[in-house]
Amino acid sequence: MNAYAMSASPPGGAPVVSDRLARNAMRHASERVIETLLFAAAAVSVLTTVGIVYVLVSESIHFFQNVSIVDFLTDTQWTPLFDDAHFGIMVLISGTLVSSAVALAVAIPMGTVIAIYLSEFANPKVREVAKPILELLGGIPTIVFGYFALLIVTPLLQKIFPELPGFSLLSAGLVMGIMIVPYVASLSEDAMRAVPMSLREGAYAMGSTRLYTALHVVVPAAFSGLAASYILGISRAVGETMILAVAAGMQPNLTWNPMEPAATITSYIVQVALGDLPHGSIGYQTIFAAGLTLLLITLLFNILGQWLRRRFRENY
Repeated sequence: MNAYAMSASPPGGAPVVSDRLARNAMRHASERVIETLLFAAAAVSVLTTVGIVYVLVSESIHFFQNVSIVDFLTDTQWTPLFDDAHFGIMVLISGTLVSSAVALAVAIPMGTVIAIYLSEFANPKVREVAKPILELLGGIPTIVFGYFALLIVTPLLQKIFPELPGFSLLSAGLVMGIMIVPYVASLSEDAMRAVPMSLREGAYAMGSTRLYTALHVVVPAAFSGLAASYILGISRAVGETMILAVAAGMQPNLTWNPMEPAATITSYIVQVALGDLPHGSIGYQTIFAAGLTLLLITLLFNILGQWLRRRFRENY
């Protein structure tokens, strides 16, 4: 009998498994439990996404049985709650895209510059202080940003642009961009810090400055992570609700001018969700059609980001 496998058998009894093999069996059992828990956690996230898509699609099918999809995509008015109802989703899409463009024009350059500074130029003490403060900014409730845009930023902008109304996409977009900066900066800085030091040292050996190395070596090498942070920023901007509901106004207006008030897809969903529309009515079903449109827009931006990342990897 193998001394490592079995201990001495009691008289007339079966052999006893050694303590070492018993511990191995318990370890394998615990690993299987952990794997099961991890699989269950992943399955919950997937099933939640599938459930959301199912609800949006099923309710939207009922909506499009009463409203032509051509009118939904081409009509230039959005008045689903009026007697003379119009269902032109482009009115809400324009407000969503304009506000997101303003926000990204602030968040992406500012977040990238902050990430370059923290990764390549800041000393460890500054980084240890700045990084938590930056991430703390991302934890502020969005309703606070909304009232900050309405009560602080809008009056300041009105001093520069006297014709600016009390509600505007410009004010909401600027504050929304400030809110997104921590997400872009934190993920971008992590991606840049992951670039091997040997690439920097090779650039320094060729006589490159720290700034040239950061812009022409580190940033291209970290573009995969940068693209992920930009995609997150885009998704965050497109899906933002409370800032736009408070500071941009909720007036459906087909405009590409950020200095005008307009409604977005998310602000309209909030407006209808707080109302007293009966379940199953056309007005109620519009929020699911609008939500499905928002989901498709977000999916489109994610696909575009993946394509850009693959293309960049081919060039470098």
